[in-house]
Amino acid sequence: MADWAALVTGGSSGIGLAIARALGEDGYALTVSARRPEKLEAAVEELRADGLEVHSVPAQMAEEEDVVGLVAAHRDKYGRMDVLVNNAGIGIGKEMDSIDTKHLDLQLGVNLRALIIATRESLPLLREAGAEHGKALIVNTASIAGKSGTPWLSVYSATKAAVINFSQATQKEVGEAGIQVTALAPAFVDTPMTDFVKGQVEAEQMIRPEDIAEAVRFLLRTSPNCLVPEIVFARPGDVDSP
Repeated sequence: MADWAALVTGGSSGIGLAIARALGEDGYALTVSARRPEKLEAAVEELRADGLEVHSVPAQMAEEEDVVGLVAAHRDKYGRMDVLVNNAGIGIGKEMDSIDTKHLDLQLGVNLRALIIATRESLPLLREAGAEHGKALIVNTASIAGKSGTPWLSVYSATKAAVINFSQATQKEVGEAGIQVTALAPAFVDTPMTDFVKGQVEAEQMIRPEDIAEAVRFLLRTSPNCLVPEIVFARPGDVDSP
């Protein structure tokens, strides 16, 4: 059994990979998941090459069986969970009168439904960690679009607003078990997910994935008496938009 263990979804690149690396460097045994096995394994091999303890579990987050199996695989491997990072997400931009139902369901499934299922499945382990250490952590990656709806990303905005609200509800329900819940709401981060907008916003002007990872480190270093329900990451001069 590991002394400390974390599960990170959407961990093959971008924010998830940066958070996984930070946690691994700080001594956490990791389960990292993503939907593309080859891409996931390539990312995990990089982490292992740096001496980090990483278990890779491919999963389609829109499928309940995969999410349930992911948490079970983490439990079987490490026997504990101190940190859950619900980071997997997808954004599909469309005009409102052209929203494709398939894409609507996919965003609801990955961004919200999977996060809820992963939280449900992880709570027994997180309760144990909270009882042992006085603090376990759930990090839910939302978006600044969840704070103020973004045109052409209406479904994505709605799911991320729901992530923020679900995070608040989870905290109220499980806080007494020593579990802290924080929603992260970043503006544009330089990841593959924001490639679609890099013709208008240069990558150099975006938030770094490492900025988000450092915020998770901060959350883990605060005392059990310090709850941070939400962190908004804005780009200078562009507070009200991604």
